[in-house]
Amino acid sequence: MAPATPGTSTPVTLRIEGTDLPGRACAAAPGFPGYTDIRVAVQRRAKPGELLDPTPGDADRAVWTLECVARTVADGAELTGPYVQGGPGGRFVYLSWGGVGADGSFAVFRRAKLLLEAVEPDVLAAAVRSGRLTGRLGLTDPEGHPLCARVVPPVIAWSAG
Repeated sequence: MAPATPGTSTPVTLRIEGTDLPGRACAAAPGFPGYTDIRVAVQRRAKPGELLDPTPGDADRAVWTLECVARTVADGAELTGPYVQGGPGGRFVYLSWGGVGADGSFAVFRRAKLLLEAVEPDVLAAAVRSGRLTGRLGLTDPEGHPLCARVVPPVIAWSAG
């Protein structure tokens, strides 16, 4: 099979499956006010207030399906889409953790950055062929808090199809 021409675009569904959610409350600590009625959602690119499918922190699982486009680049492929953040060579998806206030507002207090550059090239190539990339991860950190910071394997497992 000949390599794809740079600039070619292919639709890819990105599915994020989260388990082991931390619960609905995050206790106060020095310099941290604590939050209740915690939710986790995918943040839209360039629109931090636009969140996809907020899921309660005590749910059995959280699942998001993002419609993306894989663009062929010189060294493989790169995903883009309304919920994919970052520039070429540094794409990622934000999972935003927040507490819901009495007025229904969502106050983000922590984010997890799912680094798409950490997807193995052969897995990404297979995902482009199949039209689907899936990331599976636990959403509680070792201290029992909502997962945050850079998320790369083995914390997240990427698979195609």
